[in-house]
This record gives sequence, structure tokens and C-alpha cells, in this order.
Amino acid sequence: MDRTKGKNTMKLKLISALSLYAISCTTFAELEVVADLGGESTAYYFDAINNESNEWSESPIDKMVPEQPTLEMFLPVKTPEMVPGPVQDRLLNLPGIGALFLIGDDELSRTWLHQNAGRLKTLNAVGMVINVDNAASFYELRQFYEGGIISPISGSDLALRLQLTHYPVLITDTGLTQQVP
Repeated sequence: MDRTKGKNTMKLKLISALSLYAISCTTFAELEVVADLGGESTAYYFDAINNESNEWSESPIDKMVPEQPTLEMFLPVKTPEMVPGPVQDRLLNLPGIGALFLIGDDELSRTWLHQNAGRLKTLNAVGMVINVDNAASFYELRQFYEGGIISPISGSDLALRLQLTHYPVLITDTGLTQQVP
């Protein structure tokens, strides 16, 4: 009798395991990968959800966005936390940051960049123009650093993280200064 009971238990376990396996095999569905690679709307993936016209619906203005970004799209750039002025040298420990300099569209920055452009290029320093109103002013600054990388970018995050209030400034992995070595 015990032997029959053991066989029945074994059969029950086997049937249960096979049933679970069969159910799990049928519940798996092929996943559809959704990625934003740009240029293609993903709206059709969400048609079943709140299928009403809303702020994300395609509009005529969406079709007017240029394919190639222009400098004017990123201007003006303002960094209210920083103004032109003297910078107190300070030691830092920022391994891997390389050389980075912050300037604005003002006479102090123009003079500093003109005087230090050669040494900044030797350091492979990347420039951030943190206060500039228009493309003409940016292009003027870029002429002082021809052959180097310089971009209009807000310096607010760096100003807060490094407690900066003045520019122009050179930031390296070992410190910050207005004196370019």
C-alpha cells in the first residue's frame, strides 16, 4: 500500500511540474524593444493609453524643428551665480577632469583668453562660455581660441559644486586659478 501511495505522490508531483512548465512556456511573449533613437515618434506604442489629443500629440510645430541644431538654439547662456572678477587660487582633487576654462562675453574674459590662448591649447583645455547673449559675441570669443574647443554652456552647476563666484578661471584636476601655467 505504501508503495502505491508513493507512486501516486510521485505522479502528482510530476504532473504538477509538467503543468507549471507548460503554463510558463505559453505565458512568455516576445518582447518588443522600444528605444528613442531620434527622428521616429513613439506615439503609436501608446495609442491605447488615453487616446485623446494632448500636449504630446504631434503638431505642425513638431515638423518645423530643424534637423541640424544651430548655435542660436542654445543662446543666450546665463550663469547668474558668476560674474567677471578675481579668482582666489584653490587646490582641488578632481582626477580625470582634464583642463577646463570658464569665460564670459566681457572685457576681462576677452583679455584673459587672448593672453592665455596658446598655453590653454597646450593643455588641451576645453572652454565654456558661461555668459553670452548672441552668436556674434560667441564667434568673436571663439576666434581668440581658434583650433581649440569652446562652447556656450551654463556654468551654474560648476559654480555651485566648486563654490565659484568669479571668472575667467582655469580648472584642472589639481586646482583652479586665473594664472595659466
